[in-house]
Amino acid sequence: MDFEIGIVCGRCDRFSPMGTTTCACGHDLSLFAPPAASFRPGSGSGPVPLDKTPLQPAVAPRPAGSSPAFKPPGVSVDSTPRSPAGPTRPVPGPTPSVEVVPSARSSPTPGAPSPYAHLSQEELMEQARNYVCLSCQAAVPVGHKFCGRCGAAVPPEILNARTVFFSDMQNPAKAKLVLIRGEGMEGLSYHLRAEEHIAGRSGNLQFPDDPFISPKHANFFYRNNKLVVRDEGSRNGVYIRIRGTVDIEMNDVFLAGEQVFRIEPINFTNDPPMADGTYFYSSPKHAGPFRVVQIFQGGSPGMVVCARSSSLQIGREGGDLNFPGDPYMSGTHCRIEEVGGKLTLTDLNSRNGTYVRVKDERELQHGDYLFIGRKLLRVELNTN
Repeated sequence: MDFEIGIVCGRCDRFSPMGTTTCACGHDLSLFAPPAASFRPGSGSGPVPLDKTPLQPAVAPRPAGSSPAFKPPGVSVDSTPRSPAGPTRPVPGPTPSVEVVPSARSSPTPGAPSPYAHLSQEELMEQARNYVCLSCQAAVPVGHKFCGRCGAAVPPEILNARTVFFSDMQNPAKAKLVLIRGEGMEGLSYHLRAEEHIAGRSGNLQFPDDPFISPKHANFFYRNNKLVVRDEGSRNGVYIRIRGTVDIEMNDVFLAGEQVFRIEPINFTNDPPMADGTYFYSSPKHAGPFRVVQIFQGGSPGMVVCARSSSLQIGREGGDLNFPGDPYMSGTHCRIEEVGGKLTLTDLNSRNGTYVRVKDERELQHGDYLFIGRKLLRVELNTN
């Protein structure tokens, strides 16, 4: 019985002749150029067995008497010389053998630890969504069982994680949190299907790598079919991005760029003279409605700026309080203003937003942004 060498599609398992570049299902079948075959006339030893590593070119039986449909590059399956015209004439001599050079790929060592054993379920799903072949570093599209460039099989951990990932995507919850910024883990989605979800270094939504997140930091739960976030007594709080202008109060804390600020009242007192009648010399005092205090890591105060009028502007340049070295601060970032005894905080269309610390709890809307520690999360509500 004759044999026909071809390629099996990694997506649909369809057999195609050698040299086919695209399967009928649309999957790319192109491989590396195979090594040139070496012939050893006169050896009489017959063909060398094919390499048994994964994804060798498939060998399919060809009905007896049928003509070869193709000629694989680098491998001759018919050694009979042909004249330019007329029937072929056999050339006397020993039958040549065909030697197929084994592939350089080797099967995984039995018992070797999986390179994905240390990853969490969320990290596994992220790897599955953007899987890169470990053999040739080519991107493997979702749904493919093998690498289209080198033929290496996709590890079972990745295939299983892809199943979980797409099952999760096709079964949406009432809401989900998307990690926008967070030490290389961007893009992860946390589906909120239960009644409550504890976020922290431990809990339902775990961020063990962030030292600014408390073990039990915040709780995301549903009340009257509305998503609510509650600060669970965390050390650093939960911050929500403001939209336009919002009301604030004395001792409220907010974020702008990489800076943390607190709004405080101005309490000037008249310093009495010393016993000899001498007054302490200092900068002149100006009455104002409030002051803004920069808070350093650890809680100690930094710069303190008193409002000279009813408003105070913060930005990278040209304001009352400037931070030219802060890459996340816009030129004119935000403004605090006192009108009729009420304080307001306004974001001046800054690129990275202004965030105010949540007091106790806050109902969330679609598109809200939250800071928990150094993690920036976006709220997405299922409106179906």
